Amino acid sequence: MSHLAATLHPVKPWDFWTEWTVPAVDPLERGTVEKVLDTDKLDAIVAGPLPDYPDVETAVALARFVHEQYESYGTNCEDLVTDDESLTILRTLKALLNRLGITTFDPPFRDFKSFRSYWIRNDCSGSWQARRDVLDEIFEPLHRVLDEREAGSISSTLATAISPRKVTGWPRVDEEISELRRHFESASTQQDYSNVGNDCVSTLEALSEAAYDHAKHGSPGEDEPPVAKTKDRLDRVVEVGLVGPENAHLRKLARAAIELAQAVKHRRETATRAEAGIAADAVILLANMIRRLGS
Repeated sequence: MSHLAATLHPVKPWDFWTEWTVPAVDPLERGTVEKVLDTDKLDAIVAGPLPDYPDVETAVALARFVHEQYESYGTNCEDLVTDDESLTILRTLKALLNRLGITTFDPPFRDFKSFRSYWIRNDCSGSWQARRDVLDEIFEPLHRVLDEREAGSISSTLATAISPRKVTGWPRVDEEISELRRHFESASTQQDYSNVGNDCVSTLEALSEAAYDHAKHGSPGEDEPPVAKTKDRLDRVVEVGLVGPENAHLRKLARAAIELAQAVKHRRETATRAEAGIAADAVILLANMIRRLGS
């Protein structure tokens, strides 16, 4: 039975527990309710984001849960997962962090048994506090990274179309936008942010190919511009679709989106998450704006 019926409260560490009833031997008696690890939820996390919850929010709670479980094991507390489950929760956390592009978390153990061997090798056998300190050194940097990522989650989300139609209907354009979103979500370095600029350019080229029709948008007597000449082609799409001086600001917006994408692509030393996000938002906006012109 699945335990994924989502309540829309924030994900908390205790949400990784669930209950099940152990049937009584006597059918006339009530069974015993026990708290158990919600393995259905963990399997769902490995498969993809939980419905209604961003990965970073789930990761904050799961990291706390895993930390608490290993600390409880190291200090003889109750309400523990089993040794096999200790492997499962750590694997699930690492899979989720990998999806978020966080690769710095690499504990020197993989389950309770190997954690015990680790603390013995590091002279922590006689001190519960020493084991807590070891875990703090491993988990606290991760908690800080996740807290910062969650606090800045607005900068981790790209624009979505206001239209009920959430895709453009141009397959390659939609594919490029999907990749753009995925890469931006996991970006964490200057090179990652610059590569988001590469994705922006790929999206513009896909848009250039899909939206431009030389018979409709070309200038008389001129050869068709190559697909890579995105500025020339998309300028013409906008000029034909939005004629007149009253639409000059929209034509300016199209040019600005292209220039933003190119700037992030080439500014490897100064590209930031904010710059990459603004460029990506602008390209997504442009794709949806041009799609409206062809609706």
